[in-house]
Amino acid sequence: MSVGNPESPLPTGWKWRPLTDVARLETGHTPSRRHSEYWGGAVPWIGIRDATGNHGRTIYETAQYTNELGIRNSSARILPANTVCLSRTASVGYVVVMGVPMATSQDFVNWVCGPDLDYRYLKYVLLGERSSFLRFASGTTHQTIYFPEVKAFHVALPPRDIQRGVADILGMLDDRINLLRQTNTTLESIAQALFKSWFIDFDPVRAKQAGREPEGMDAATAALFPAEFEESALGLIPKGWSVGELGQAADCVGGGTPSTKEAAYWEPPVHSWATPKDLSGLGSPVLCATERRLSDAGLKKVSSGILPPGTLLMSSRAPIGYLAISKIPVAVNQGFIAMRPGGLLPPIYLYFWCQANMDAIKQKANGSTFMEISKAAFRPIPLVLPPPEVVARFAEVGGALFERVAANEQQRTGLTDLRDTLLPRLISGKLRLPEARKQLEDALA
Repeated sequence: MSVGNPESPLPTGWKWRPLTDVARLETGHTPSRRHSEYWGGAVPWIGIRDATGNHGRTIYETAQYTNELGIRNSSARILPANTVCLSRTASVGYVVVMGVPMATSQDFVNWVCGPDLDYRYLKYVLLGERSSFLRFASGTTHQTIYFPEVKAFHVALPPRDIQRGVADILGMLDDRINLLRQTNTTLESIAQALFKSWFIDFDPVRAKQAGREPEGMDAATAALFPAEFEESALGLIPKGWSVGELGQAADCVGGGTPSTKEAAYWEPPVHSWATPKDLSGLGSPVLCATERRLSDAGLKKVSSGILPPGTLLMSSRAPIGYLAISKIPVAVNQGFIAMRPGGLLPPIYLYFWCQANMDAIKQKANGSTFMEISKAAFRPIPLVLPPPEVVARFAEVGGALFERVAANEQQRTGLTDLRDTLLPRLISGKLRLPEARKQLEDALA
């Protein structure tokens, strides 16, 4: 894509075309917030949060809805399904496709594709050019792509059958990536529900207290749970269980950041080094890779050194509460409380405990610039300590689910890398469809 016609050579049959020649350009608007009657209704209205949270996807629902009255009393327009939307201001370069008729805010430029342009191909062109959009943007308060630039967009356009072929290949990869993400969400939900049943609601104990057999478990597992409760500092808990502190149940450590001015701490990049940013974009609760790596010299500057696979990472500031279990040896920066495996409670138990008790954890935080929970404030937090055999049984069941999550995440990462490699080569014509199909078949085999 280019602002203006670059007239650079293209493969045979491809042409540089103004985007407005092959798609109708539309924008959006925000109905007045002063009129509550303009909001709430049947018309999905795409705002920036909808785009940032669904980048590259087709969306069918939005965070906010307007109605016919809001549309009539604003410059917003209801656009058809398959309209391709690009955020042009504040958060520049996010792309979504309308799955049903929708309207958008003025933060978007939208294209309704004509017969010469496959909307899916346009989506991938825009996704492939995201890093370029900031070159087209300007502004002091926040970056914006203005309409003179938008109207000058030119796209390298192949024949329609090649557009469909490119979109089919990339779409198959996206479908598999999304399926793996959804599968991992389901697997995590199963483990989460099991944790809640056993360790928050105490369902097996309540069932036995009522003279019933606990549901969904074999006799050997059911025998691990008592049939009555007793008082504790945390209220009623299963008889024979105890109350302790996080610091007793887990080995909690922090990390650090070697000087970024010292190249010797970062080159050659050998050891994975995590920051909360590595967790912010995870599609599953396991960490399989980090953006940056440390050298041997850099690792020596991190007091906790390399943490073993299976370590639970919890971001302790900016923001508090990102959680993931590392599947790789990793060092961490000072933005984490890391819980090594080998304590009274395994990381998978602590993962779900922290998830369920995050509000209580955040209440222990303080800070003037940003909220942070220190290890000193984290370690004394009280929690229920089930018997080792109950914890071990949960770790066995939950661990098996997380192993499947990890395998899926590694496959998802590989497919994402392949898609991101194929995309620029396909939309530039540098990679032919037969070769791309072969790579797709090998990846999905």
